[in-house]
Amino acid sequence: MMPSNGTRSLLWGLSEVEEKMGWRQSLQGADVPMGRTIYLNEPLRNAFCENSISTAKYSMWSFLPRYLYLQFSKTANAFFLFITILQQIPDVSPTGKYTTLVPLLVILVISGIKEIVEDYKRHMADKLVNSKNTIVLRQNAWQMILWKEVNVGDIVKATNGQFLPADMVLISSSEPQATCFVATSNLDGETNLKIRQALSETATMKTEKQLSNLSGKIKCEEPNFHFNSFAGTLYLNEKSPISIGPDQVLLRGTQLKNTEWILGIVVYTGFETKFMQNAVKSPLKRSKVEKVTNMQILVLFLLLLVMSLVSCVGAIYWKDRYRAEPWYIGKSDYDYHSFGFDLLVFIILYHNLIPISLLVTLEIVKYIQALFINWDEDMHFKGSNVYAMARTSNLNEELGQVEYLFSDKTGTLTCNVMTFKKCSIAGITYGDLSSKSDDGAKGLSQSPCFISDAYEFNDPALLQNFENDHPTKEYIKEFLTLLCVCHTVVPEREGNNISYQASSPDEAALVKGAKKLGFVFTTRMPNSVTIEAMGEELTFEILNVLEFSSNRKRMSIIVRTPEGQLRLYCKGADSVIYERLSENSLFVEETLVHLENFAKEGLRTLCVAYIDLTEIEYEQWLVMYKKAITVVKDRMKTLEDCYDSIEKKFLLLGATAIEDRLQARVPETITSLLKANIKIWVLTGDKQETAINIAYSCKLLSGQMPRIQLNANSLEATQQVISQNCQDLGALLGKENDLALIIDGKTLKYALHVEVRKCFLNLALSCRTVLCCRLSPLQKAEIVDVVKKQVKAITLAIGDGANDVGMIQTAHVGVGISGNEGMLATNNSDYAIAQIFTSLPPFTLGIFERCCSQESLLRYPQLYRISQTGDIFNIKVLWIQCINAIVHSFILFWLPAKMLEHDMVLQSGYTTDYLFLGNFIYTYVVVTVCLKAGLETMSWNKFTHFAIWGSIMIWLGFFAVYSSLWPTVPVAPEMTGQGSMALVCPHFWLGFFIVPIVCLIQNVAWKSIRNTCHRTLLEEVREMESSGVQVLRRDSVQRSKVEEVNLQRSASPRPCQVIFRNNSVDLGAPHGYAFSQVERAVISQEELVRSYDTTKNKPQKTFSSATLE
Repeated sequence: MMPSNGTRSLLWGLSEVEEKMGWRQSLQGADVPMGRTIYLNEPLRNAFCENSISTAKYSMWSFLPRYLYLQFSKTANAFFLFITILQQIPDVSPTGKYTTLVPLLVILVISGIKEIVEDYKRHMADKLVNSKNTIVLRQNAWQMILWKEVNVGDIVKATNGQFLPADMVLISSSEPQATCFVATSNLDGETNLKIRQALSETATMKTEKQLSNLSGKIKCEEPNFHFNSFAGTLYLNEKSPISIGPDQVLLRGTQLKNTEWILGIVVYTGFETKFMQNAVKSPLKRSKVEKVTNMQILVLFLLLLVMSLVSCVGAIYWKDRYRAEPWYIGKSDYDYHSFGFDLLVFIILYHNLIPISLLVTLEIVKYIQALFINWDEDMHFKGSNVYAMARTSNLNEELGQVEYLFSDKTGTLTCNVMTFKKCSIAGITYGDLSSKSDDGAKGLSQSPCFISDAYEFNDPALLQNFENDHPTKEYIKEFLTLLCVCHTVVPEREGNNISYQASSPDEAALVKGAKKLGFVFTTRMPNSVTIEAMGEELTFEILNVLEFSSNRKRMSIIVRTPEGQLRLYCKGADSVIYERLSENSLFVEETLVHLENFAKEGLRTLCVAYIDLTEIEYEQWLVMYKKAITVVKDRMKTLEDCYDSIEKKFLLLGATAIEDRLQARVPETITSLLKANIKIWVLTGDKQETAINIAYSCKLLSGQMPRIQLNANSLEATQQVISQNCQDLGALLGKENDLALIIDGKTLKYALHVEVRKCFLNLALSCRTVLCCRLSPLQKAEIVDVVKKQVKAITLAIGDGANDVGMIQTAHVGVGISGNEGMLATNNSDYAIAQIFTSLPPFTLGIFERCCSQESLLRYPQLYRISQTGDIFNIKVLWIQCINAIVHSFILFWLPAKMLEHDMVLQSGYTTDYLFLGNFIYTYVVVTVCLKAGLETMSWNKFTHFAIWGSIMIWLGFFAVYSSLWPTVPVAPEMTGQGSMALVCPHFWLGFFIVPIVCLIQNVAWKSIRNTCHRTLLEEVREMESSGVQVLRRDSVQRSKVEEVNLQRSASPRPCQVIFRNNSVDLGAPHGYAFSQVERAVISQEELVRSYDTTKNKPQKTFSSATLE
């Protein structure tokens, strides 16, 4: 029975309330419109998608048709197939049947082998994921199976630290109140853990017998890509229907944390899971060079047709003129059938205008370049012995033309490891020594996220002040006590060691930092916490927890101290703490200066303060609090108002500074990329404050840079604020300025609307730095696609999580990082980081050519712009070279022809003929092509010398041998004796030197003039290398034209001197506030902390573990 429209509206309204209020209401008896039914413990009735996934391009059956389609979609291959077919027609081809067929087969075989090898690697990567182990309940017993064998309806058991194999509904867990913690950074980029809670009706189901007897069904919605929504109903036999929401759902790709074990019923598998639903269709990527080449091959084909038509007309004219000549010259009549026949003959004759040998060479070169990437020791991470892997070689040239780089934050720029780095207590800053010790710590490990004591808080002055009765001793004690008490962390003791489990990585870092300083959080009970302060055990009674929220930007806790004093501890953003400080609070200005310094370093800051309460104040507030928690309408707002009424007249203790540790050499890398004119956009699912802090750490943001922050709630508001900022920029719009644009996911949804998109893009392109926060995976892909299509620039996307797959696949070049967030990004990335005599020089050039040394390229990132701008290869360059080739062809033909215009008698009595002339010309072509390749070479090495001079020698040797084979070998009888005639002829050797020189003299002159009069930074650097100079002369750099351009572009963007007329622009100093914490979860923070008693052992597993571990 389908529900009525009124029921639907009611349910949608309820779901919105649940989402906004953060708590779940039971829909007892209410049926919900669902898309699928899952039967519990009835596997034969659950026929859904299998759980294996594939990121490969081909299967065993699809390889041949799909591969051939992809190959013949290339214009060149289609053309050569056409020529091959023509050559099979009897009496049409003036060449052999196999002259094009064999090279084409070589291309297809080489490309096919390359595709098979690359796709085999994808299959192996997929196999690693699909072959992971998990535990399911089957036939009334726990069994270990592979991920790919998991089915919808299975009851799965996962343990702490494991990634979940499918989307499942939580049944029960090892934790109090059937809760569990999951890390979702792989999906949404957020660093804090999420809380999920099982239904009370299933929370006690833990044994095999209970689970095997579970009978009923789950009705739920069809698979979709919304991470934060789920609508379902659990029907247990003889019980009322129970509503299931997103707080009961665990998603594939998330990692179980701080939870011993959980049990769940699988609802979606494989490509129907939510994070696979967020993946975009893997596109067929082609490089810009390939696209240009394909188009120009079409133009060359049209030119070939024109040449063939002109030749046909010439043939008609010739036959008409000489039709009265002897019979063996031609027919006396001519028909249109002969015209078509001649057209095909000339097309075959001229088809070498499109060089098939070059295509063979390029395929081999690209593949070997990919191998070089795989073997590169500079991209070898020795910590896990992982090398870079080129998962495709078709996009190698794109790596040199990137203009926009889109980067994830969590796991890509950062290690997702928080450490307590610095603090300010009573106006004194501590922790400066840690930054000085970083240099010494760099050599401790090759791991970019290696954490040692040198990376954590390291300043003995703090404890010295405490132990030596410094005037600030009591402030230090209260400061560290606050860090030990005001949080939601749970301690776990294993012998004498204490570890901390926390949903907030910031809180965990602060508690660990306090522990190192002698203030150890040891015990949490439902109504109290116990700490050891420098060996003294202190117990604080927990009265109330005033929860953190993004709106409040603070968290407070009301305790009764061991002395019986009522005290409120608070930590939060400086903006909210400072406005609530008492007039008697000290060290206000000093702490503010320290906060600004911390923020400029990219550290995550929090202010800490306290206030002592009287019994009367607390009792009055408690009455207000009890009333607020019973309010139905606007409960959260009422509670926040209640919290606010007691959070006042604080006494400031100081501030903390936490480092979200960056990957190795991230700031230096970003600086080099900016100098190379590569624009960097950070796309993250994490909070805006966190993204801003990381941008400061990475040097993407500077202290005085104006920050345009777009946070709007409607299309109209978004359009208005974007238009106003565009108007304020005026003539600077569209030019890169020293500005930062910061936008959240909700606003981006409106900014990419068709009416606003153009203005938003113009505004974004006017900023040096763009930060997009709280984005869904599809939004990441969408913004990459907008820049890719609208700006017409080469884009590169880099990430390490499942939420980055969309943008990795959408960008021209996708780079996946083998990080802490699984292998899905890596598996979907591109990088996880006939006429063959003259093919040797381009083959060698393609593999070994380089414009200058690696050291110079790293020292002068501006050199990247040479390839980025497309000046090396574009349509103009292609046709200049084509015109140059036409000039060469005239010289190569007419000089030898005129040289042999009058017949001569050779020493052996032979006279010259067309073969004799042809061998002259072909030899000069070989020499000219090799020398032209040498002229274009920038990096001369032993391979280059062998390729250029060796090609000439190989041809002369081949010519001599080939003309001597017949009749010993029945091959080429017409060539008999040609070598011995040509190689002893003085005319041959005279032309051997003169003809190539005449061809290339213009190229040498042009190159000399250009390098002398129009010197670029590249020429300056190359001259420096050749002369052995280590540092480029400053005046020399300033003279170069490219360097002048560099000074005008984004490496040093123009300071922004715009007067902004709206409040979306932050011109103040950075504050550094950032804090990750669960908000509005299924269970409140107070309920959570009161559910733990660490003096008791955790509930023992009630199911057999013999087959589990």
